[in-house]
Amino acid sequence: MFKRGRAEGWLRQPIDALPLWADFHGVRFNGIKVGSIPGLEDRGSTVIADRDLTGGKEDPLMVVPKDLIISRQNIEIIAKADHHLKEVLEAVGDFGRTTRGAVLIYLVLQATIACPDINGIGVLHPLTEYIKFLPDELLPTFWTEQERDLLTGTTLRPAVRAKLSSLLREFEAVRTATESIGWCAKHWWDEDDGQLTFEDWMRVDAIYRSRALEFPGVGDAMVPCVDMANHASGDTTAALYETDEKGNGLLLLRDGKNITKGGEVTITYGDDKGACENIFSYGFLEDTMTSAKTIFLDLDIPIEDLLRPAKMAVNTAAPGFRISEKDGHIDWESDFVWLLAINQEDGLDFKLKQTIDGQTEIEAFWKDQELDDTSKLRTFLEQDRLWDVYQLRAVVLLQSRIETQVQTLREVKMPERDPSIRDGPWQLAGRLRNLELEMLEKAGADLEDQKTTIFQSEVVQRYLGLFQDEAGADEEPVDFS
Repeated sequence: MFKRGRAEGWLRQPIDALPLWADFHGVRFNGIKVGSIPGLEDRGSTVIADRDLTGGKEDPLMVVPKDLIISRQNIEIIAKADHHLKEVLEAVGDFGRTTRGAVLIYLVLQATIACPDINGIGVLHPLTEYIKFLPDELLPTFWTEQERDLLTGTTLRPAVRAKLSSLLREFEAVRTATESIGWCAKHWWDEDDGQLTFEDWMRVDAIYRSRALEFPGVGDAMVPCVDMANHASGDTTAALYETDEKGNGLLLLRDGKNITKGGEVTITYGDDKGACENIFSYGFLEDTMTSAKTIFLDLDIPIEDLLRPAKMAVNTAAPGFRISEKDGHIDWESDFVWLLAINQEDGLDFKLKQTIDGQTEIEAFWKDQELDDTSKLRTFLEQDRLWDVYQLRAVVLLQSRIETQVQTLREVKMPERDPSIRDGPWQLAGRLRNLELEMLEKAGADLEDQKTTIFQSEVVQRYLGLFQDEAGADEEPVDFS
């Protein structure tokens, strides 16, 4: 690792050396090994049955000592004995107190210790060698600009763009926080001899995103060797991961799962993750995936909305909406859309409040009820007599946004294959476009049905002046726009 101008990436250890590392550090394998499947070497290393395995009759397939688990708690313990690690974690402040921040800083330090050009930094740990077994992950943040252009019109394109911007901000923040530390200034940031690059920061981010699992009692963590297992969803998942009463990481064969020698032992990274998230975090899509599953689309408050500045100031919700597909049915959820669907005439109001330090804040109110969290807005609206009207407005807003996304996907076609574009990004981009387009078209049709149903509501009919009472007198129409 840390060779300026290098193309070869970090220092690597052959996967054949992993059993020796595992045995030396107390990782126990039972009827399994880590390696590539014959004929599928391009998929990299995975967990393979070393003999016939019978579900319900096997001891844990793998036991990983708790002190090898890369978790925030363990990193804090390690920092007590490693003043270099402690120094950096304290320097980066709140970021170092998050699990992701602590893990990324820890991985960077382990790579620093492993660098042959750097001596006397950090405390050697078994994980200093383990990171050399981890392959580079071809996540979209490592795609070329030409490859990322293939994603135009998909929800992954803005997600990757935002992620790269976020990573750059993090990298510069870490540099600013640590460049006054002598050894960091010398080994990481020196203009001539510094070794740490933005590409290295992208790499540790990719390692964490693609390998972190939520372990019971531990939270998000990387568990060496268990993180070598590939993903399979639903009934095809072969094994489960958990911790024992001592906090050790376990890999357990599922009851009823029988695997012949040479078969793959898979785990799940999360069955509910959509196509976009799978590519974003793991760089792959299952061959059996036939639906995008979940899509998040952004929403914006129209410029012509006179309350736009105030709404943006008080908003506490994610500015968008999520659509999900399960068993062929589309559902949607959003806290933000309700803020777009109402106005001052409905009962939304804003007031200025003076804080104790002399600053001015905007307070939101719904019919004299303080709205300190916009995620509560739906609850207020559900209790209002015009709830059906607000639902109709929300559905119309979502339908319009979906139509825009569908139109973009249809208009922006996949270009002809360029020799410089790798097969992985080409295949993934094409599949994602098709999956998202199909699901968005279904969502648009479902929302049209919802709109038709809500439109028949007596409340909506009266609001629009279309309801005729028994006396035959039409109510005065209301401008629905």
